[in-house]
Amino acid sequence: DGIVEAGKKHGHAIQGGVAGGMFGWYFNEAPVKNFSEAAKSDSEKFGKWHRMMLERGVYLAPSMYEAGFMSMAHTDEDIEKTIAIADEVLSQL
Repeated sequence: DGIVEAGKKHGHAIQGGVAGGMFGWYFNEAPVKNFSEAAKSDSEKFGKWHRMMLERGVYLAPSMYEAGFMSMAHTDEDIEKTIAIADEVLSQL
């Protein structure tokens, strides 16, 4: 929820989804529950977001149609650092 909150704080229409250890984000006004809804998302903004996160050392799934995965190797510190980097990126996006 931290990345979605950061996105909304900076005025972005952003939705997040989670299923078990999988996660993903969409730049979309409405919740995304299927491919048709996902296809309405801002793919250009997602591409910029992905590149800016990558430049700062955060490796996310390269497509809004792919999921990211959490594992036991990810610490609370990793998660907080990722949210802080996302906040910075979203402030500049």
